[in-house]
Amino acid sequence: MTKIAELPRNEAGIAAALEELVQAFGPNLLTGQAIREQHGHTTTWIETQAPDGVVMARSTDDVAQAVRICAAHKVPVIAFGTGTSLEGHVNAPAGGICIDVKQMDQVLEVNAGDLDCRVQPGVTREALNTHLRDQGLFFPIDPGANASLGGMTATRASGTNAVRYGTMKDNVLSLEVVMADGRVIRTGGRARKSSAGYDLTRLMVGSEGTLGIITEITLRLQGIPEAISSARCSFPTVQAACETVMAVIQYGLPVARIELLDADVVKAVNAYSKLTLPETPLLLLEFHGSEAGVREQAETFGMLAEEFGGTGYAATTTPEERNKLWQARHDGYWAVLALRPGCKAVATDVCVPISRLADAVVAAQARAEELKLIAPIVGHAGDGNFHASLLIDMDDADEVARGETFVSWLAELAISMDGTCTGEHGIGQGKRAYLSKELGAAVDVMTTLKAALDPDNILNPGKILPG
Repeated sequence: MTKIAELPRNEAGIAAALEELVQAFGPNLLTGQAIREQHGHTTTWIETQAPDGVVMARSTDDVAQAVRICAAHKVPVIAFGTGTSLEGHVNAPAGGICIDVKQMDQVLEVNAGDLDCRVQPGVTREALNTHLRDQGLFFPIDPGANASLGGMTATRASGTNAVRYGTMKDNVLSLEVVMADGRVIRTGGRARKSSAGYDLTRLMVGSEGTLGIITEITLRLQGIPEAISSARCSFPTVQAACETVMAVIQYGLPVARIELLDADVVKAVNAYSKLTLPETPLLLLEFHGSEAGVREQAETFGMLAEEFGGTGYAATTTPEERNKLWQARHDGYWAVLALRPGCKAVATDVCVPISRLADAVVAAQARAEELKLIAPIVGHAGDGNFHASLLIDMDDADEVARGETFVSWLAELAISMDGTCTGEHGIGQGKRAYLSKELGAAVDVMTTLKAALDPDNILNPGKILPG
């Protein structure tokens, strides 16, 4: 595992805070080793740094009370949803208290006529869409994992539908947030636009728990489309597939999803999901709209793909066939793991302008081969975002080092292309080193904001900002 330096611990403060939290929360304060390690667990190669206690919050008042106690003793506070983040976001490098919000899982309000809803942070995206289904509505952001909406908001999550519906920053109308001193604020209402003051909603979206703890979210919703068509098309090379994506975007074809799978991923998916796709680079697509509209979109894509050597093009509106394809895509992580049993899959992501996608993916494949690494690539290709999942033997120090070299090289490549070191995973602990390279003096402004809103640095310390 990659070790991240620990921060100085406030031992006396932690002991005093734990004593008060026991009085305030009783059995809802958990201090067993297993539960603490679970709440510091990261789904990457960053070493777990467990908190000293876990508060199982059930309400905004619980969160505010826990934060006030920790603030009084200058003790770190880390929010926890489902723990699916990928860059060490939930680690506790200075110890402290984790506030678990998964029991705050109520859909509080659905305003079907206004296409919005209000939810607690522990509601998962799948649970929300199940709740909405009988009203003809859905929430479109789909990062793959069944993440909590609080965590998705805090990390500015994205996913397969981003090319049409945007990311979390485009779909959050307002928030309720507990600040570092325990105050509870609302950042806005349900109006679709506002010129009233600073945009605190966007400031909190993507702040990774370093500026406040989200306790309610007001979200935009969409109507379930009249018709949905899914399609797949194979290509001779990744270059050809990426050039097709660029042509689709430049043509203005309103695809809802357009996903890239390289040959290694297709091979893995075939074995894992019992499919028989040609084991060459593949694009998976989805079109939303009227029956006539999606039929026309599918036909237009077929013509564009043919120009770049696309073969085996097939589109379907059958729900069973569509779900089988997209379930296979979502199971890609587990499928890839089976390519090299016993190894860990370390996922990293970058995002580049769509015109540079082909160059970036081809270069990434070449660099992985040069470093003798297996690094299957999938991408939310419609917005220039792609992921490399390194299959690493964590007992091989040299291989781990080559993996770290690749991750660093890829982040810097994306930045050099006017892209970003992370399109949707966030900075957390894992990518702090690249933030200044990407944003320069803007990081100083972020540091000033952090100091103003959290002067004692108790909210998720050691994340985002360079140490």
